Amino acid sequence: MSPTPVDVLIRRTDPEVPIPSRAHPGDAGVDLVTTRAAELAPGERAVLPTGISVALPDGYAAFVHPRSGLAARCGISMVNAPGTVDAGYRGEIKVIVINLDPRESVRFERFDRVAQLVVQRIETVRFHEVAQLPGSARAEGGFGSTGGHADEHKPYAAIGPSGTSHLKGQ
Repeated sequence: MSPTPVDVLIRRTDPEVPIPSRAHPGDAGVDLVTTRAAELAPGERAVLPTGISVALPDGYAAFVHPRSGLAARCGISMVNAPGTVDAGYRGEIKVIVINLDPRESVRFERFDRVAQLVVQRIETVRFHEVAQLPGSARAEGGFGSTGGHADEHKPYAAIGPSGTSHLKGQ
């Protein structure tokens, strides 16, 4: 049984842009396109307009994710992945892309697919300050504490409580 769809109001800021849709049944996201051509040199980033704005219901947010095919084929990612579209935002959705390929430029044409949009239910939380958190099996272990990678012996830069950088294990 399929879940009940969530109704989302959409406005085209570019009348020619297609309404986002799933490429395949069961896909989590819908494709977003750019409404303007752009060329990104290696290391360059750009803000690409999508030609749409949405009104999400309260209790929902939309997340703009990179497209895996663009990442694998061209080295394209998003600087702020995933981008967050809050329920109260009514402006045009834009995608901040970056070309991570060290040698090749990447060109986008009008209506090229540049990202995907995933709409999710968001929990409302209340924070309660405590002097100490309850224990857990993981405790404060993080940032690679479970290992499993060939480069796990290399130290990483960490920012200490004073805001200064220091290397792990030194």
